[in-house]
Amino acid sequence: MTMTTIAGSVLHAIGRTPLVRLRRIVPAGAADVLVKLEFYNPTGSYKDRMALAMIEGAEARGALGPGMRVVEFTGGSTGSSLAMVCAAKGYAFVVLSSDAFAREKLQTMAAFGAEVRIVPSEGGKVTPSLFERFKHEIKALAEEPNTFWTDQFHNSDAIAGYIEIGRELLEQTGGRIDAFCGAVGTGGMLRGVAQALREGRSGARIVALEPSSSPALTEGRGGAHSVEGTATGSVPPHMADKPYDEARAVDEAEARLIARRLAREEGLLVGTSSGLNIAAAIHLARELGPGRVVATVAVDTGLKYLAGDLYDAVPSR
Repeated sequence: MTMTTIAGSVLHAIGRTPLVRLRRIVPAGAADVLVKLEFYNPTGSYKDRMALAMIEGAEARGALGPGMRVVEFTGGSTGSSLAMVCAAKGYAFVVLSSDAFAREKLQTMAAFGAEVRIVPSEGGKVTPSLFERFKHEIKALAEEPNTFWTDQFHNSDAIAGYIEIGRELLEQTGGRIDAFCGAVGTGGMLRGVAQALREGRSGARIVALEPSSSPALTEGRGGAHSVEGTATGSVPPHMADKPYDEARAVDEAEARLIARRLAREEGLLVGTSSGLNIAAAIHLARELGPGRVVATVAVDTGLKYLAGDLYDAVPSR
C-alpha cells in the first residue's frame, strides 16, 4: 500500500514497515545495523502479521466462520493483534493472559472487545510453569462448541505472515544482509524470515536469541525472566528442526540498557525484547566489521511498557 492508497480496512495497513540504520549506539568500526520498525503496524507490533495470517488461513480452510469465536493464550502482543483482527472481522475473542505481562497489553485486548481471562503468575515473572497452566486451560476452552483455537505455537499459517518481513528486508536492502538475529517466543518470526532470506538466495547468517536467564535453545533449560514475548522455557515446535545457524543468549540487563539508550540516543522507543534483539545485533556488528550488514526487528513500541519498570531508570531533565 502506498501513501496515495485508501485502505479498505485497518487490516490492509499491516506490513510494509520502515527499515532504519542506527547512527549513534553502534560503535565505530562495526557493521551497519538495520532495524525493521515493526511498531508501525496497527497495534504497534509485528504480531499483527501473524494474527491476520492465522485468521485468514483458518477462514480459507473452513475452520473458522461466522458465529464462531477465537481463543488463544498470550503474553499480550499476540492477544492485542488477534483482538484487533477479530474486531475488524466480527469474531468474538476470548484470551488467556496473565499479570506477568504489561498492563497496557491487557487493557489493549479489552479495548478491542476481547474477553480477557487472567492466569496468575508467580511473583510477576514469566516462568515455564505459567505456560503449562496456559496449555491446560486453553485445551479445555478450545473443546467448547463453535470455537477456533489459533494455537500460535503450532500454527503454520503464522509462518506465512512472518515471511513477509524477510521479503521486505530483501527488497529494502537489495539483498545485502550478512546476518539476521531475532528473539524466539513461538519462533514463527525467525523461521519465516529465515525461509524468505534463503528463498531469496541470501547467505545471511540466522541467529536465534533468548534471554540468558531462560536458555532453552542454548543450554536446554528454562527459567524465570521478564522479557515479554520470548523464552517459554522449552524449545518451541517452530524451532525443533533448528532453522537457524546459531543460538545466542543475551543478558536481560543489557537488553534493558540498550532499550533505554535507543530512546535517548536514536529516538526509538521500544520494549525489552527489541532491546535484546538490538543488543545482539550490535555484538554481531562488532564481530563482522565494517562493510557488512546486520538486520533485526524492533518488535513493538515502548509505549506498551511505560507503566512497568523498563523506563523507571531514565532521569528527568
